Order: sequence, then C-alpha cells, then structure tokens
Amino acid sequence: MVRLEAVVTDRGSRYAVSGGLVSGRAGVEAFLRDLKREKKYAKATHNTWAVRLSGDGPVKNDDGESGAGAVILRMLEREGLDDCIVVVTRWYGGVHLGGDRFAHVVTCVRAFLDVWRRQVAHV
Repeated sequence: MVRLEAVVTDRGSRYAVSGGLVSGRAGVEAFLRDLKREKKYAKATHNTWAVRLSGDGPVKNDDGESGAGAVILRMLEREGLDDCIVVVTRWYGGVHLGGDRFAHVVTCVRAFLDVWRRQVAHV
C-alpha cells in the first residue's frame, strides 16, 4: 500500500492519496474498510476512489465530490493500471474550491503514480 499525506493544501482543504493492489470488489471493500479504520480517514469529508478490476471493469465512487472518481479512473486508464485502487481523501477547509478541486485530485493521483512506478520498478 502507498499512502501520501499532505499532498495538497488549498484554502484550508487538505488532500491525501492512498492506493494499492486489490482483488475484486471484496478487495476494494477491504481496502476502504482498512483505510477508514484510521479515525482521520473515517472522518474525512470525501474519500473519492476508482479502480479498474480485471474481469469486472471500472468501478468508481465520488463520495460527494462530484466528478472526482471519473478523473481518477481516466488517469488509471491512461496508465493501463488494473487491480489497483486509488483513493483521494479531502478534508474540507470551509471554502469552496470550484474547479481547482479537480486539479488537486490530478496532483494527488500523479503523486501516487510516481511512487507506485518506483516501487514496481524495484520489484
């Protein structure tokens, strides 16, 4: 599992990204359950995620951050990454970010992919 905290901070909102290999929908549910065992992730405003499951296809959840799951999914598709969930967590800071929130999601996913590629290269 990869977890990067404090990837982006903007107008009080804080973003983190987590991800790792999963096997099927049960693996997705287990990953999310494990992530939310940490109180700060359970209390986050949004835990937006996406994954491309071998055999089951794409699955995403915006968790109230409309359109963010699709952004994550598109990036996973471009990367050709299957069976790897990516979760972008946002703690809302009290100020609406408008379209900037999508740029922050992209920044988080890029940070995850950079670390993920380095880890895979060493295996």
